Amino acid sequence: MKNQKTSTNGTAGTNGTKEASQKSNKTSLLEKFFVDQLKDIYYAEQHLVKSLPEMKNAATSEELEDAFEDHLKQTERHVKRLEKVFKLLKQKPEGKKCEAIEGLTKEAKNIISETKEGSMTRDAALIIAAQKIEHYEIASYGGLVQLAITMDLHSAAELLDKTLQEEEDTDATLTQIAETSINVQAENEGAYSWQQEEKESTMDA
Repeated sequence: MKNQKTSTNGTAGTNGTKEASQKSNKTSLLEKFFVDQLKDIYYAEQHLVKSLPEMKNAATSEELEDAFEDHLKQTERHVKRLEKVFKLLKQKPEGKKCEAIEGLTKEAKNIISETKEGSMTRDAALIIAAQKIEHYEIASYGGLVQLAITMDLHSAAELLDKTLQEEEDTDATLTQIAETSINVQAENEGAYSWQQEEKESTMDA
């Protein structure tokens, strides 16, 4: 009985070692997801490099044009920074189609076609469209930074965090432009429907 027991324990120990070895040889699911998300945002940034000039050209105010131009240069830097992250992971930089950015940039194009050229209302709408894009990027980079820290990829985390801070700064700049000038000027582009109703009611009285 003792010999049988010893034999059983030996087999269990061998199986345990095999299972541990198999587990260690498996590709990390978290790493796979991380790289997948890097490809997603890499595609998004490259897509924005093509889309931002159209938004800039559609802008009415010089202030918003300059903001889009600055964002374009910033986005080009973000692409290069992501390529450094891929290099750190010994991965080839490549994009994976990002449905979210495709939808957001399509919405921006619709806004351009649906608003009056040369109006501040178009600028107000473009700011909202741009901030929707910014918020997607902020969420993406914020998540990537935390995942990089979790996986002890501190150099990658620093690069991604630098981009995250720049995205947040751009978002704050767009908010400031909207609140201090664009929205106020857009307000003067015609009377609101409820103001017209009130005026008509007053005249009828």
